[in-house]
Amino acid sequence: MSARFNIQNTPLQGLRLIETKPMGDNRGSLERLFCEEEFSDLLMGKKISQINQTNTINKGTVRGMHFQFPPHSETKIIKCIEGEVFDVAVDLRKKSPTFLQWHSEILSSDNSKIFYIPDGFAHGFQTLSDNCKMLYFHTFPYNKESEGGVRPTDPGLNIRWPLPVELLSDRDGSHPLIDNNFSGIVL
Repeated sequence: MSARFNIQNTPLQGLRLIETKPMGDNRGSLERLFCEEEFSDLLMGKKISQINQTNTINKGTVRGMHFQFPPHSETKIIKCIEGEVFDVAVDLRKKSPTFLQWHSEILSSDNSKIFYIPDGFAHGFQTLSDNCKMLYFHTFPYNKESEGGVRPTDPGLNIRWPLPVELLSDRDGSHPLIDNNFSGIVL
């Protein structure tokens, strides 16, 4: 079987960009979003345990930057299925050479990109169009007691959002700022 994915490294260790290889004919197309066999090296024995979808109405909205602490940390596989987003992952792994660095990708319903975000990263996005839908595959179910976040507008992260950050939930806007006491995530 030929691979239906092109898996690329990013500048942050473990963070991957996956490009699908849609197949089409005069009827339309088929795009495989997940294959346990082809993703087995990435998932390292983990299973997909939850699939979620977000719907975001307004252009410029920021959701994030979310993560879960161990022992409930999770890997996420993310695809934009409607609209366009500026998708961001921040490395929070304390022992990582890219600790507190971020990387972004444009995900859209028009491109064939999927973001693979391993345990120990915070994730968020800004909508670049109205009516965006995102599909999330998670390797661990959501656990309220293990949820964490960093503020998307934290000057210590200096994420360069393409649009002004005007729509942000109270929760996402109130995460503590990163300071010298920030210990990161130990996996």
